[in-house]
Amino acid sequence: MTLSSFYPVICTDRITESRDFYTRLLGFELTFEADWYISLRLAGPRPYELALVEYTHPTVPAKFRQPARGILLNFEVDDVDAEWDRLVTKEGLKPELEIRSEEFGQRHFIIADPNGILIDIITEIEPTGPYAEQFVTPTSVTP
Repeated sequence: MTLSSFYPVICTDRITESRDFYTRLLGFELTFEADWYISLRLAGPRPYELALVEYTHPTVPAKFRQPARGILLNFEVDDVDAEWDRLVTKEGLKPELEIRSEEFGQRHFIIADPNGILIDIITEIEPTGPYAEQFVTPTSVTP
């Protein structure tokens, strides 16, 4: 399979609140907006995409028409401490996981979007202990 694009689509009953969360707080821009579907893009050297769909819309198969749950989206950033200050200290978002450094090579914290989708804000750090030996070097990377 050769992909031309890949992005998650969150099934939601809070489409407007979700749009506002991802655009205002996480820097996404609108690329398409209907009352039932919103497409977002985070500009940069490698643009990232995310979409929102009203979970009751007929394009969602009937037996799957429910708000998304059990999803964790990872956002890797250069300075997790600055994002903690911006999102938690200044914006007042409730941390679902306090900022901390992990032996497996991450300094991170977790917040939730309006749907309860977990957003893990991460800066990679040097892994320690047994985790330092568990990383695999990819044999080939295709841009």
